[in-house]
Amino acid sequence: MTTQFTVPDKWKWFTESRYGMFIHWGPYAQYARGEQVLFREHLDHAEYAEQACAWNPEHFDPELWARTAKKAGFKYACFTTRHHDGYCMWDSAYTDYSSAKQAPKRDFVREYVDAFRKEGFRIGLYYSWIDWRLPAYFDGPANDPEGWAKVRDYLHNQVKELLTNYGQIDHFFFDGVWPRNADDLESVKLVETMRELQPGILINNRLGYSEAHDGYRADGGVGAGDSDTLGDFGTPEHLIVVDRKRLWESCQVTTWRLWSHVTGERWRPADYLLDMLCECTEKGGEHGGNLLLNVGPTADGQFPPEFVQRAMEIGSWLEVHGEAIYGSDGGAITEFITRGRQTTRGNNLYLIIRFWDGRPQMRLADLVTKVKGVTLLTTGQRLDFEQIGNELFINGLPKESPSRLFPVIRVECDGKPEANQWGRERLWEGDPARVAAWAREQRGTSVYADGVER
Repeated sequence: MTTQFTVPDKWKWFTESRYGMFIHWGPYAQYARGEQVLFREHLDHAEYAEQACAWNPEHFDPELWARTAKKAGFKYACFTTRHHDGYCMWDSAYTDYSSAKQAPKRDFVREYVDAFRKEGFRIGLYYSWIDWRLPAYFDGPANDPEGWAKVRDYLHNQVKELLTNYGQIDHFFFDGVWPRNADDLESVKLVETMRELQPGILINNRLGYSEAHDGYRADGGVGAGDSDTLGDFGTPEHLIVVDRKRLWESCQVTTWRLWSHVTGERWRPADYLLDMLCECTEKGGEHGGNLLLNVGPTADGQFPPEFVQRAMEIGSWLEVHGEAIYGSDGGAITEFITRGRQTTRGNNLYLIIRFWDGRPQMRLADLVTKVKGVTLLTTGQRLDFEQIGNELFINGLPKESPSRLFPVIRVECDGKPEANQWGRERLWEGDPARVAAWAREQRGTSVYADGVER
């Protein structure tokens, strides 16, 4: 049985936003082979640290980042304060391995927060539990209780520091629990402190499994440490998977695989990225369904031009079609996969056309709500329509697609859009008796072309 979840008012900004920017940036960008290059290529720790301490990104301009993100249509952002390599992007009192105390002499978290807040963004921070430099993290409390206690205190203190010194933090993204678990990390206790410091904060589910809370798999999970019960929002990675028990956002790369800047990485096209945003929105409903889309700035602090080009294409699309995404109520009222995707907002049904066939008429089956008007949102043109029973015929569509990306048709109804049984129950779903009745009534029962038994 699905648990009914109601979004508290303090978190409704999340479902209204739908679209966030993930920023993976740190000294690993110098290698241009991904944010986990230290571990994946088994580099020398001392040499890596020496290069990290010398890293000085002279072209980092957080105000330009924020203006670019705003123009691209993002509504919130999440910045990597410390990844698995342990390098801190702020002025931490607990280590000198930071941007503030090494070559840059700058608090990058401070600059990010100030610039993005100025442009009206909700502020998110990413923090990695794991630190590849610290043996005690991997030895754990059983093998090194004293060393583990120091590491755990270090982690807790840094999180509290981030939530104390930078004003209102709206979104917090933990990562990298393995091989520890929530009980080792005392993450439940830390979350209580986080809520005292930031009452409105949203905290993700990468808190590790807890034997007390989850009742099974108390081994830290796999890698990220996603929990089925802990955390305010789910974080499917490289996937779009609905979490019906809480808010959720899919975190995705703009490239083929890696999160930080990579020389020679392949880039996904703008329509592919936009489709991920539409899919998250369509599947989200009131329970979330956001896209957290990543950018990996270059080592000197600039957004790659390939990212900017794609982000701006999507931003231009959102300027015209944003009402189908921002603050929407999810969608997929009827079966629509042969054309594209659907979202809803109030009494409006939005048809997001991925496949424009150039025909003047479109038939939409199984919508039972009375239609009052139809508009090609892409151009503002009012379209003729005819509604016969549960069938809607939209006429006067142009032969050429009116948008290089996805045209959108707004169907204005006299109530919340609703579907009949066929609209609610899709392929491979619902009562199979309806399929039998459909075949029996319209063609018969036999294997012959006319359906008549011989």
